[in-house]
Amino acid sequence: MRGGALAATTVESRGHVTIALRGELRLNESMSRHVSWRAGGTVEHGYLPADLEDLSAYLRSLPPEEPVQFVGLGSNLLVRDGGLRGTVIFTHWAMREIALSSATEGEIEVDAGVASPKVSRYAAMHDLVGAEFLAGIPGTIGGALAMNAGCYGGETWNIVRRVTTIDHTGTLHTRTPAEYRIGYRTVARRCQQIASVATASAIRRRASEDEWFVSAVFALPHGDGAESRNQVKALLARRIAAQPLGEPNAGSVFRNPPGTYAARLIEECGLKGTAIGGALISPKHANFIVNNGGATAADIEQLIDLAKVSVKQRFGIELRREVRIVGDAA
Repeated sequence: MRGGALAATTVESRGHVTIALRGELRLNESMSRHVSWRAGGTVEHGYLPADLEDLSAYLRSLPPEEPVQFVGLGSNLLVRDGGLRGTVIFTHWAMREIALSSATEGEIEVDAGVASPKVSRYAAMHDLVGAEFLAGIPGTIGGALAMNAGCYGGETWNIVRRVTTIDHTGTLHTRTPAEYRIGYRTVARRCQQIASVATASAIRRRASEDEWFVSAVFALPHGDGAESRNQVKALLARRIAAQPLGEPNAGSVFRNPPGTYAARLIEECGLKGTAIGGALISPKHANFIVNNGGATAADIEQLIDLAKVSVKQRFGIELRREVRIVGDAA
């Protein structure tokens, strides 16, 4: 079946117990519908959970060796044209709650599928400050947590008090920032190990160590909500003026190297406006690649490689991608 949907289906869990799922399972789902570049191949199984309990049940039903990825708005993701094996969980489908969990301590609890700009506005409406930078991040909180997304002087993990994760067995965990190694656009759990031998025990260990963010509690100081809202408006205006928001893109393609900007380096290589197929290095911002109409994932990846090689040859600087590239070539 291609592009088929199976709603309210039943599956067998690892314990051979039949589980009724309330979400929607899609077979051979086109990832171009779920990534902001609007390009790329299909995934074998796409699951849209009804809620967190349903997500846990679905993960319990999967074999330990099943590759699993979580995708929110797909704003920093390129799926190659040959598609993905395994399962993609679409968090933006159900995990979209946001609430003031402690007014006195300035705590906001946010599900992984909530768009980051919504958090900045919500905080300001409750006279909490420090989350304004989230207005400049186009993806969801789950993605922001996974890569320590940041802009305009702020970073996601600077405001995290604790997070909730879910593992491959559907088990929830509460974790604190101290349990992670956090850097510029990088986050890794400290105890995480990588299995070097694909034995059965290694697969079980890997399955127990894979965890994905399902929610976070942000701690923010009290302040002037009106001023915070003005800052959010100013940041959004700055984004509109500097970035090609009207065209399909994935935000900044490369991390900024120490002491300089990726966009400046790419522009100085004369690559602004360069096109391959339907993909284009934006004339507005050189660290953005846009789908100019009918771009394939291969077109986009070739432009990424061109920018990287060109900067290396001219400046001796190795650009590192912010965007993730997954899947198989066509």
